[in-house]
Amino acid sequence: MSGLCQDRVVVVTGAGRGIGRAHALAFAAEGAPVVVNDVDRDATAGVVAEIEDLGGKAVADTADVADWAGARELIGTALENFGRLDVLVNNAGFVRDRMLVNLGEDEWDAVIRVHLKGHFAPLRHAAEHWRAEAKAGRTPSARVINTSSGAGLLGSVGQGNYSAAKAGIAGLTVVAAAELARYGVTVNAIAPAARTRMTEAVFASMARPESGFDAMAPENVSPLVVWLGSEESAHVTGRVFEVEGGKVSLAQGWRHGPAVDKGERWDPAELGAVVQDLLERAPGPEPVYGAS
Repeated sequence: MSGLCQDRVVVVTGAGRGIGRAHALAFAAEGAPVVVNDVDRDATAGVVAEIEDLGGKAVADTADVADWAGARELIGTALENFGRLDVLVNNAGFVRDRMLVNLGEDEWDAVIRVHLKGHFAPLRHAAEHWRAEAKAGRTPSARVINTSSGAGLLGSVGQGNYSAAKAGIAGLTVVAAAELARYGVTVNAIAPAARTRMTEAVFASMARPESGFDAMAPENVSPLVVWLGSEESAHVTGRVFEVEGGKVSLAQGWRHGPAVDKGERWDPAELGAVVQDLLERAPGPEPVYGAS
C-alpha cells in the first residue's frame, strides 16, 4: 500500500460490518489508526482484531452515534487514544422499508434518527474540536465523508423514510462544507451501491463472473473514501460522488434551471402556460428507483 493516510486518525461509524468494515480496513491498510464504531460490540471487536492482526492500530467504540453524549464520547475516543482526529466517516445506518401508506411513525423516526441525526451529532462534535484547533493556531487538514444514497439523490419506491434521511445528508454535506472551510475542514459525501445487510436481497446476483470481479462487493466503495480522507483531497469539498463497482461518478445536484420573470406578481390563471414552457426547456427528471 502507498501509506496515503499514514498516521491520519480516522473514525468510521457503523464499521462492524459491510461498507463500514471495508472502510476501516482500507484506512488501516494505508497507515491510519482507526476508531471502529458500531453498537454491535462483538462485530466491532472483530474488526479491531482484523486490523491489529494486519499490523495496524485500532480501538473499538460502541457509542450510539445518534445519541448526543454518545457522539461526543466517540470523538473523545479518538482524541484520548490517538491524540488527534483527522477524518470522520459517517456511515452508520439501517432500513425500515415500507410503502408510505404503511409506514409507521416509529419506522420513520428510527430511520431519520440513525441516519440523519447519526450524521449530524458526530459531525457537530468533530467540528467543535476542529474549530478550537484552528482558533489555537493549529489549523487542521481534516476531512468528513458522509454517506448518502442513490435513494436520497433520486428517490426510491418503498423507502420514503430512508430517501428523506439520505437527501438530508446530502443537504447537510453542502452546508457543512461551506461553514467549515475556514477551519481547514472539507466535507464530501458518497452515494454507494454495494451488497450489505441492507441491500443483499437486491444485489445478491450482481457481479462480473467473467472477470472474477464482484461489482457489488463493499470493498469497491472504500478506495474513494480513503482518497477523500487523505491530504491529497484538500481541493475537493461540498461534492457528492456515486460509487458502484469500478465506476465513480460525480452527482449533479439541484441547480437553477430555466426561468421566467414577469417583474410583478403572477395571476394564477397565467401560470399554466409558464410552467409548461419551463418544463419544455428543462431536461426531464431522473426516474425514481423502483418506479414503473
